[in-house]
Amino acid sequence: MAVATGPHSQFHRRHTIGSRNNLGLQSKSPMETGEQRGVKRSATPVKQFPRSSFISGHNLDEYEHDLQGFLGHEDVIVTPFAQILQTLRTVRSNFIYITKVANPKMRRGSSCAPQPTTSNNNLKHSGLIIDDENQKMARDTLDELDWCLDQLETMHTHRSVGDMASNKFRKMLGKELTAFEADDSNPVGNSRVSDFIFQNYLNKEQELDLPSPKEQDGVNKLPVSTAMSSDSVGPSSSEISSNHSNRHIQTISHRVLSKTDSLSNTIPECPEDIPVSGVETTHQQELMQYLGEVDNWGIDVFKISELSNNRPLTCITYTIMKKRNLLNTFQINPQTLVTYLMHLEAHYHQDVPYHNNMHAADVVQSAHVLLNAQPIFNDLEVLATLFACAAHDVDHPGVSNQFLVTTENRLAWLYNDESVLENHHISLAFQLLKDEGCNIFDNLAPKQWKSVRKMAIDMVLSTDMSKHMGLLAELKTMVETKKVAAAYELKLDNYAERIQVLQNLVHCADLGNPAKPLQFYKQWTDRITEEFFNQGDEEKRRDISLSPMCERPENKALRDESVAKTQVGFITYIVHPLWETWGDLVSDASTQLLHLEDNRDYYDKMYQDCVKKRLTETSTVPALTPSGEDVADNE
Repeated sequence: MAVATGPHSQFHRRHTIGSRNNLGLQSKSPMETGEQRGVKRSATPVKQFPRSSFISGHNLDEYEHDLQGFLGHEDVIVTPFAQILQTLRTVRSNFIYITKVANPKMRRGSSCAPQPTTSNNNLKHSGLIIDDENQKMARDTLDELDWCLDQLETMHTHRSVGDMASNKFRKMLGKELTAFEADDSNPVGNSRVSDFIFQNYLNKEQELDLPSPKEQDGVNKLPVSTAMSSDSVGPSSSEISSNHSNRHIQTISHRVLSKTDSLSNTIPECPEDIPVSGVETTHQQELMQYLGEVDNWGIDVFKISELSNNRPLTCITYTIMKKRNLLNTFQINPQTLVTYLMHLEAHYHQDVPYHNNMHAADVVQSAHVLLNAQPIFNDLEVLATLFACAAHDVDHPGVSNQFLVTTENRLAWLYNDESVLENHHISLAFQLLKDEGCNIFDNLAPKQWKSVRKMAIDMVLSTDMSKHMGLLAELKTMVETKKVAAAYELKLDNYAERIQVLQNLVHCADLGNPAKPLQFYKQWTDRITEEFFNQGDEEKRRDISLSPMCERPENKALRDESVAKTQVGFITYIVHPLWETWGDLVSDASTQLLHLEDNRDYYDKMYQDCVKKRLTETSTVPALTPSGEDVADNE
């Protein structure tokens, strides 16, 4: 086979740009090797001013210079992403040169000029015989390469690769929900479900009152070197001050969110002789029978709550941590653990239908089962995960983040409208450790303590449901990267990858209700529905716009239809894709996926029956005369 010659004939060199290991394999960092990539230190100081920074590319080692020679450019490129992009452009040029395939278009920034269409006769004269089949393959290959370049060139360089998948999933979900709304049986209800999904599970771009292009008069038309970001455009501090000087931050109804001190007298004291379940109850034996199923998916948290005197979080978390031997591993005093859990559980509101101590207990137990199914995490990571799950909704007021932002609640101002409740949950959980006899991490080494705190914060903040699409996209990217790299074993050798999996594990546990047996899922559905309606009632009282799915229906029939349709959409577009992707990662989520299918079918049938009943009743309503009399009576 003839070797092509030309301006890019060095294409046959084998090279690697940056770190291109398989998932979980990590190359040594400069600190480990004692070298700083791309920088050569001279034995004598160089007296030159001004000197270039280490990222300018003027201090390249021999490898980098060889790479630039391959790329054929005088301008030095040092960032890995730009190197990959430029190399792919060079690959495209070389591919066209070697195969003589017709260049379909002149790409933006391409280093190759458009090539004329080359017939097979011309190829014969050039010494290359390429049949039609190979030409077709070459054209298809070039199309694939152009698609890759288009994707890379339109990436925002300040965003992660996961954002590419997230943006794509948004578009895909948008198309699905458009078709969902087109259902003629209840278009208004379908639209509300779509609004609910978009508002709660997609992190929307911030809507700002920006000046129009005419008003800007070229403000945003700055060169790349000086225009760092257009996001900086916004109201000045003086404008904010004048707009809000006479406003006050309101709390939710009568509830004060931060109750660290207010409940100190109502928290039960830990008994000196701790019962086997961690809580005192007259039903100890029966309670232990239910707790004996703690390793199984879908235990009866409602019954455990009843048997434990409404302390399911304390007894379930205590049982799991004892079972995992975490008390001995980290020298946690059992009485300290029970005291802290009782304090934590007392800060969950009993009058909140869904986001209460039973939900927290359910998430802890679900995460425990998922951790058992994938035993690749160490004890410290398990401890942080269970702690995060137990604390992830503490002091939840029963309303959404958006409600707090809209009503200018003091927490929204404290956390600058970002993951308001999630920031409050984890902050309060750590504050409670300072209560007397509550510091369960007292015997951790300083490095262990910092690690637990970092992991717990990262996990709880990821439970903000507006981050759902980003978590799903990053998880899907990890799964598909693993498949493309033919890496059949999941290896997580750095913090970023390990915490990413743990965040998704907690997210799956938090969205685990639809993947539980129907008898439990129905109870959770009733509870979250009532919580939504309570928020809608409060929004009406305050005369603010109603959040999607928060308007209380006029009667039970309309309520059942609305609930059923919401659950079908929730499972189809939010929960099922998450669990499906989690199953691809851990190789087994069959139990959860089967429950999801059964529960979706149940609510879909419920919805169809409601629609049929409503349409039947509408068609059989007797016509009325102008005076209001039944037509049939007049006959």
